[in-house]
Amino acid sequence: METSGERAGETGECTSPVSPGLDPHQRRLEAGGRNGAQTIGEHRPPELTQGSLWKNIWHLSWPTFFIMVFNFLVGLADLYVAGFIGPDIQAAIGFVTQLFFIVIIVANAIGVGTIAMVSRAVGASNPGRAVGIARQSLLFGAVVAVVVTAATVVYCRQVVALAGMPGEIRAVAEDFLRIFALALGPNTLLIIANSIFRAAGDVKKPMLTMFFVSLVNIAGDFALVFGIPPFPEMGYRGIALATASSLAAGMLISLALLATKRWRGVFTELWRVDFPTIGRIVDIGWPSVFLQIAWQAGSIVLYNILSRIGEGTVTALAALTNGLRIEAIIFLPAFALNMAASVLTGQNLGAGNPKRAETLAWKTAGAGMALLGSLALPIFVWAEAFASILARTPEVLAETAHYLRINMVSEPFLALGTILSGAITGAGDTKSTMWIIVATMWGVRLPLAYGLAITLDWGPTGVWVAMVVSMMFYSLLMALRFRGGRWKHVRMD
Repeated sequence: METSGERAGETGECTSPVSPGLDPHQRRLEAGGRNGAQTIGEHRPPELTQGSLWKNIWHLSWPTFFIMVFNFLVGLADLYVAGFIGPDIQAAIGFVTQLFFIVIIVANAIGVGTIAMVSRAVGASNPGRAVGIARQSLLFGAVVAVVVTAATVVYCRQVVALAGMPGEIRAVAEDFLRIFALALGPNTLLIIANSIFRAAGDVKKPMLTMFFVSLVNIAGDFALVFGIPPFPEMGYRGIALATASSLAAGMLISLALLATKRWRGVFTELWRVDFPTIGRIVDIGWPSVFLQIAWQAGSIVLYNILSRIGEGTVTALAALTNGLRIEAIIFLPAFALNMAASVLTGQNLGAGNPKRAETLAWKTAGAGMALLGSLALPIFVWAEAFASILARTPEVLAETAHYLRINMVSEPFLALGTILSGAITGAGDTKSTMWIIVATMWGVRLPLAYGLAITLDWGPTGVWVAMVVSMMFYSLLMALRFRGGRWKHVRMD
């Protein structure tokens, strides 16, 4: 049966009328979006609800992969430069990175809701509705950014203390977080703008934006830390300032791209609060807030467990920080496929084709498992060589290599769970993902890590083993949930 998305793909026009059952304000949102619909139609993104499945997956995956490569290189540069200062700075960066992710969880949650709703609207050939959702997401995000930034600045010291950081790195962590607070507003709007582009299948704009962000950040790391003229030597504070500056530049670029023909309606139409739309974004996104709090808080507890092992604490903390960054090398394609599965699921459900959405998700997950398994093998074999990229002392190098060898076992499971969770989230079924991730972290990983590392005195090895076991549980639960099929029936109105 021909879908509205397929018809629109042939004509290049919007075939969905203004919905007769909506209230007058909602009618104005969609009718007012006709200007936006026309401009979107002029440069319609590639059709993702028909044609080759592998071509659709590839179209969304490769730009997202490069975005993740850019993010990885930024993290790598941060740790590489910090390594010249000392392992205590590397450990502090690992702590503050977890805190930073907790602080921006609301922005990420708005992005989750935006992708689910905009992709569904695009798949249903209703670009006017997509423009209206994008406008409300940005408006909501701007308000959230102001509140979160103010709270972080005021309670910076309390947040660091609550995290339970070792005393020798607490002052450094406070400095990092205080400067990072300057980046919260720009980062929020950058996340939302990139989510809008991705949901419409226009993934090259976020890729180009993040390329510039990473370039500014990496150059800033070296210039500000070491004082390359004309910049002053700022030491470890330069790492945080480089991050804040690059994200501000990325925000300006992304907003400028939104003002082009495809999304011009976001800015030219009336900026009026549409509470039903914001409410739906919140309804889809709030489980993401909860699960990210639970996961990032759990990650901080994991750092805290390592800080209790006694001798070798700083070495273990630095090894975890380094290991996570190196492991991100092979996580990049998994995240790219996660985002592809999310958008493809949303658009195909919007086009009324849940069977195609399901097939796409399983194929994407299978490809991800094979890919991550093949990438994990050389890291397992040459763990010391990879560890030496970041480790500056023999002790940290040895423990980082130990971490890598154990955790490479979990990579195919990580791919399966991550990609299927993207598909489920793209369908708007965020509550199930929330409970699975919370159960994995707090029901499996943390109790097992404490029991093995502290009670049985396995030290860091106990934590590394617990991470692998919990990832296996995560993938199994996610596969069972996806196979159940309830995600196919989530409504967006």
